[in-house]
Amino acid sequence: MFLVFAMAGVLWGIGALMGAPRSTRITMIGVLYLGVLVIQLTLPDGSPLRMATGESPALWLIIGGFAALIFAYRRGLRLLQDRADHARAADQPDAPRKGFSDTELNRYARHIVLREIGGPGQSLLKEAKVLVIGAGGLGAPALQYLAAAGVGTIGVIDDDRVENANLQRQVIHKDQSIGTPKVFSAQAEMTAQNPHVTVRPYHRRLTEEIASDLFADYDLILDGTDNFDTRYLANRVAAEQGIPLISGALSQWEGQLSVFDPARGAPCYQCIFPQAPAAELAPSCAEAGVLGPLPGVIGAMMATEAIKIITDAGTVLRGQMVIYDALYGESRIIAISPRPDCPVCGGARGHAPAA
Repeated sequence: MFLVFAMAGVLWGIGALMGAPRSTRITMIGVLYLGVLVIQLTLPDGSPLRMATGESPALWLIIGGFAALIFAYRRGLRLLQDRADHARAADQPDAPRKGFSDTELNRYARHIVLREIGGPGQSLLKEAKVLVIGAGGLGAPALQYLAAAGVGTIGVIDDDRVENANLQRQVIHKDQSIGTPKVFSAQAEMTAQNPHVTVRPYHRRLTEEIASDLFADYDLILDGTDNFDTRYLANRVAAEQGIPLISGALSQWEGQLSVFDPARGAPCYQCIFPQAPAAELAPSCAEAGVLGPLPGVIGAMMATEAIKIITDAGTVLRGQMVIYDALYGESRIIAISPRPDCPVCGGARGHAPAA
C-alpha cells in the first residue's frame, strides 16, 4: 500500500512541476486508483502485485467511498456557491450613474481630448455593458483595460480558480489570490483600479442554459476562452442576438484577433472555423506553452476593438483577422469572408451594412 501512495505522490509532484491543472492531477490519481482496484479484484490471492498494493480490495473500496463522499460534498458546496454568486451578480446595480464627477473627468482626460472619442464617446463607454468570457490570459488584460477606460458595466464569467501556473501571464491575479475564483480575483483588482465601474462576476461555466439570457444583458461580447465548445456556443448566441463578438486566440508565440459580426456584414466565427481541429493540432497552453506577455498584447487589442465599437471610432476589425507573431516581431492582416453555407449565420447575413 505504501508503494501506491508513493506513486500517487510522484504523479502529483510531476504534474505540479509540469504546470498541469489541479483537475488533471486529480484525474491521474483517479486512474492510478482504478488500476489498483482492478489488480485487487482480478488477481488471485498471494499474487506479488496484489501483495504490493495492499492485499485486500476492502480497504481500497472504503478509501474510494470516502473520496466519493468528499467529492459529492464539495460539489454540493460549489453548486450552492454558484447560486449565491449568481444572486450577488444580479443584485449589482444595472447602470452606472449618469454624468461624470471631477475625479472621473480628470481620470478620462486623455480619452476626452482624443477627437475620435471626446466627451460623447466617454459617455458611451460609461453607458456600455460588456461581457468578457474567461478571466484568464486574454481576459485578464482585456478586463483591466476596459475597467481603466471607464466601461460602465463589465460582466466576467469563468468557472475556474486561480492557480500558481496562471500567474506567468494572467497578470490581473496575484499570488495571494491562488485558490480564489478568478471572477472574484478579477473583480477585486478592477474595482481597486477604478471604483467608478460596475463589475458583475459570474462564477460558473457558460452553458446552453444560461448563454441566451446572459448575452441579452450586454451590448458587446469578448471571448477569451481556450476551448472550442465555448467558442462555438458564444458565436452562435451572439450571432442570433446580433451582438458583435470580439474573439482572440493564442498558441505559443502567436496570437490572432478578429471581430465576428454577421449582423453588420462580417463573417461569424464558424464561417472561418467550420469545425474544431483535432486535439493534437490545437494543444492547450499547458501542453504547448505560451509566451507570458503575448496574452497582454492580444488582450489589449481586444479591449481596443471594444472601445472602437462602443465609440464608433476608426475602422473595426470586421472581415479582417490580425495575426501577430511575437517570435519574429511580425504582424499581418488577412481578409476573411462570410461563408454562404454557414449553419450559424448563412441565412441571416446582409440585413445591415458593414460599418
